[in-house]
Amino acid sequence: MTGGVRGRRVIVVGGGISGLATAALLAQDGAEVTLLEARTELGGRAGRWHHDGFQFDTGPSWYLMPEVFDHFFRLLGTSAAQELDLVRLDPSYRVFFEDHPEPFDLPSDGARAALLALDPTSATRLDAYLDSAGETYRIATERFLYATYASLRPLLDRDLVRRAPRLARLLAEPLDRFIARHTTDDRVRRILGYPAVFLGTSPGAAPSMYHLMSHLDVTQGVLYPRGGFGAVIDAVARVARGAGAKLLTGQRVERITVADGAVTGVEADDGTGRTRRLEADVVVSTADLRVTEHDLLDRPHRSHTDRWWRRRDPGPGAVLALLGVRGELPRLAHHSLLFAQDWQQGFDAIFGARPAVLSPTSLYVCRPSATDDVAPPGHENLFVLVPVPADPAIGAGGIDGAGDPGVERVVDDAIAQIAGWTGTPDLADRVVVRRTIGPADFERDLGAWRGGALGPGHTLRQSAMLRGRNASARVSGLLYAGATTIPGIGLPMCLISAELVLKRLRGDTSAGPLREDR
Repeated sequence: MTGGVRGRRVIVVGGGISGLATAALLAQDGAEVTLLEARTELGGRAGRWHHDGFQFDTGPSWYLMPEVFDHFFRLLGTSAAQELDLVRLDPSYRVFFEDHPEPFDLPSDGARAALLALDPTSATRLDAYLDSAGETYRIATERFLYATYASLRPLLDRDLVRRAPRLARLLAEPLDRFIARHTTDDRVRRILGYPAVFLGTSPGAAPSMYHLMSHLDVTQGVLYPRGGFGAVIDAVARVARGAGAKLLTGQRVERITVADGAVTGVEADDGTGRTRRLEADVVVSTADLRVTEHDLLDRPHRSHTDRWWRRRDPGPGAVLALLGVRGELPRLAHHSLLFAQDWQQGFDAIFGARPAVLSPTSLYVCRPSATDDVAPPGHENLFVLVPVPADPAIGAGGIDGAGDPGVERVVDDAIAQIAGWTGTPDLADRVVVRRTIGPADFERDLGAWRGGALGPGHTLRQSAMLRGRNASARVSGLLYAGATTIPGIGLPMCLISAELVLKRLRGDTSAGPLREDR
């Protein structure tokens, strides 16, 4: 789609980070932008919850790819440094192993040396792995992540063609096999393989192209925005309003209207039960793509069949626990990972033919109170994420144990596991605030397909150009942004997806980021 942005009426569906970023960029470019969010607060998956003096993020908690945030804010005439109070974490994270007595800290400085020290006999190969991760990351950001794939011409670049054989091998070989060729240490294999979960898949299903993820934490380090990730949402909303976008909450879009093959606007419930129609030249849906197609579009306007959806991988589900804890928890870092001994069994339980919820299992704990004032004096704040199959039947959560039994049982087991592995036997007795969230909540509150926590997994068939278009194949003027379209899962990817909408509307088919001086 071409025709430019200035003067066009644009409706953005959804007020998560991708919707807010899209509204900001299009308004900055001269569009008349109205964003409609169904819930009473902005943020989407990057939500927040306040209770009894505790402040919890209810979604993303890792600030990775800082250059993507910097680039986005510079496009809006500001910077991440101006908009956010960023802290460099040290250690970047801590790892507890079920089968090893001592945890491993990845330090902020000297991370590469610390990782190599776990497997000195493989140091040369590990060095090559990390060098390759950095180079692959550079290629990805310059050639793939910022591409709309509206044209394949950028893929014919001479340098990219020269690298094609190596890139093809990285796409064809699974990540776990690629890792195994570079280290013999089981701890290192798990550290290098776990980022696949952040991609919504397993090390056995992710293409080894994604070993680039190790460049992020080992080479770049991990930052944290004071105020939590709600502060990131506030910053993006602030620059969107500053650019002239209207951000409206409590406005549930019920239908995207189409005439003669082109979008004409939306019908929305304004919270009073009345439906009003808003006209638009462009509609950008940042809702889950399944919701967009099956709930907001009439059947003739859908780009994908039911058979196409049945073949998609929804990524993992998750059970979350937001815990306020009395007393200190010094054994936990800001970010802590607990890795079970039977590594593969855990992934088979989530992604295999016979899904199950295991205990003990590999899980993640965030302790933002180690860095930020998010808990009352003398207390700690914990966010616990237990990966589970994407299945709403596992249940919904609740407050103070009021969630469905399956969800509460997962959290009870996780608390016991954390207590045992970190030497905190009285952890359960010290919990003074407890809220749980399950796959059924993700489905009901966020429209997440099959209750997935992140978005479609980055398997080979769901990566890069194979992930899908960011523009409807059936309806002119209908575009998509967010975790369910290109380039993929995570806050940085959602920021890039917003930029891809702007590029699509400008008719820009280049592969790299937009120039910041335009």
